Amino acid sequence: MCGIAGFYNINGGYSSESPHWISILNDMNRTQFHRGPDGNGTYLCDCCGLAHVRLAIIDLVNGSQPLVKSHGGLKYAISYNGEIYNMKELRSALKAEGATFDTASDTEVILEGYMRHGSDFIKCLNGIFAAAILDENHNRLILFRDRLGVKPLFYTHYENTLVFASEIKGIFAYPGIPHIIDRDGLCEVFALGPARTHGRGVFKNIFEVMPGQCITFENERCDKHFYWKLESHEHTDSLETTIEKTSWLIKDAIKMQMLSDIPISTFLSGGVDSSIVTSICAEELHKQGLQLNTFSFDFTGNDRYFKANSFQPSRDRPYVEEMADYTGTRHRFLECTSRQHADYLYKAVRARDLPCMADVESSMLYFCSEVKNYNKVTLTGECADEIFGGYPWFHNENAFSTDAFPWSYDMSARQILLYDELINSLNMEEYADNAYRQTIAETPVLQSDSAKERRRREISYLNIRWFMATLLDRMDRTSMYNGLEARVPFADHRIVEYVFNVPWDMKCAGGVTKGLLRHAAAGLLPDNVLWRKKSPYPKTYDPYYEKMLAGKLREVVSDTASPIRTLLDIAKVNRFIEAPSDYGRPWYGQLMAGPQMLAYMLQVNYWLSEYNISIEY
Repeated sequence: MCGIAGFYNINGGYSSESPHWISILNDMNRTQFHRGPDGNGTYLCDCCGLAHVRLAIIDLVNGSQPLVKSHGGLKYAISYNGEIYNMKELRSALKAEGATFDTASDTEVILEGYMRHGSDFIKCLNGIFAAAILDENHNRLILFRDRLGVKPLFYTHYENTLVFASEIKGIFAYPGIPHIIDRDGLCEVFALGPARTHGRGVFKNIFEVMPGQCITFENERCDKHFYWKLESHEHTDSLETTIEKTSWLIKDAIKMQMLSDIPISTFLSGGVDSSIVTSICAEELHKQGLQLNTFSFDFTGNDRYFKANSFQPSRDRPYVEEMADYTGTRHRFLECTSRQHADYLYKAVRARDLPCMADVESSMLYFCSEVKNYNKVTLTGECADEIFGGYPWFHNENAFSTDAFPWSYDMSARQILLYDELINSLNMEEYADNAYRQTIAETPVLQSDSAKERRRREISYLNIRWFMATLLDRMDRTSMYNGLEARVPFADHRIVEYVFNVPWDMKCAGGVTKGLLRHAAAGLLPDNVLWRKKSPYPKTYDPYYEKMLAGKLREVVSDTASPIRTLLDIAKVNRFIEAPSDYGRPWYGQLMAGPQMLAYMLQVNYWLSEYNISIEY
């Protein structure tokens, strides 16, 4: 994993002022150094500059970037972030075509493949990636991203120059680019946040290469196309065959993603998803005489303060202990204090460059900083719920009858602290409804689908395009901010393509939530874990944590210099703080309820201040 950045202008003439432009590339690298603390490099030609910071996982000695090669008298360069899990097979195929390799890196595999097959070669890649390839002889730059958007890539156009980077902060390292949030940006933050409309970077004129998209800049032309889109197909496999295929796909994806020249680890929550990943990884390492490191997360004091509810029915620790014993891993229980939890709220904003999932994200950022002390690569159970239907809204009749995002349909909860004038000005309901309907319109369905099956496809597609994207953003930024590579085997596109088309009665085989996944994992886990009711990512129930947030928000709104004062109604804020806590009425997903609104507003204020943002509405 790495961080990439650069700029492109057909009339740039960068070579004539090489020291100046190399200095800017170095600034972009320094801004993203956390993504690649093991090395950095730059490349400059007349029309383009490429920058790269490296987290060394594969080919530790020769994997430096940007990588430059020639083929048929033509010169190419690449700056790439990610891992290609089928690189060995692709390398062998390219060698059979006459390719020669100077490194053992997947970077060179991508570049060789592109040199010989053009952008069609991207379709051959199984992995997580975001890359920029320069065809210097044709003054052509190609930006592309993996199918599910696991790895990020943002861009903007500034004074006839394309500027791009793995993170928004990398773009802002290019001199002169304004930090502006307009009416649409405010709607992104308050009507949709912490989700984002795909393709948008919230800041005005900041965009994102979309999942499965390839953008070609040549001279003054820009061509955008999708090399991959999720499609609907008739599912003709029996339940028995479906379970067998799903089991094989999961095992194959996990084994492929164990590819590494350094030791790997896994996150282990005690839920079925992370336990499947852990079981397979542990077994594969045992064959090599190695022991897997595993990590679980909780909060100091939760043994006293935990309160079971419909979203979080049980604590994780007993199941973690059972799985660690079952798989024979070297397990570490990591805990976060309330003070650390609150302090990391602001670090989480710096990691994401945006207000994010509040304490759900700040705690993950802290835990990743601890995991990095032991391992630089980890596999997680992320994305299984979106793909296999694990969330309550897949099963709640309200989600079928409510024509809105099923995890965030109550706009009143989002507006509860805002000035009435701002609410009326932004038209948040209309903005969210437009985003929702655009996604519904692009949902792949079959004419033969019943009304209920069609709605299930819509809910599945909404989850993949929106909710899963938010969690993948969280996973990338919180891990890479700490120089930790987090892999997500359930987001293997082959799994997504297959399971998306499995009928709902098979996904919930036996009437059990995620029944298909559980049957596919038979024999990998103790039954107690395999059939455990879903319990989401943990949160703190320490009353001191909420008191800290309330105190911090009071300080913010009482300070006339706080930028958020132009957006929040102070009387509403004070009433909200004095009201009883409501953990049972989430306004985003399952974990962001009343107390998380305090943390989110603290993040918004910090973001506006730290990034020196101008508000236009």
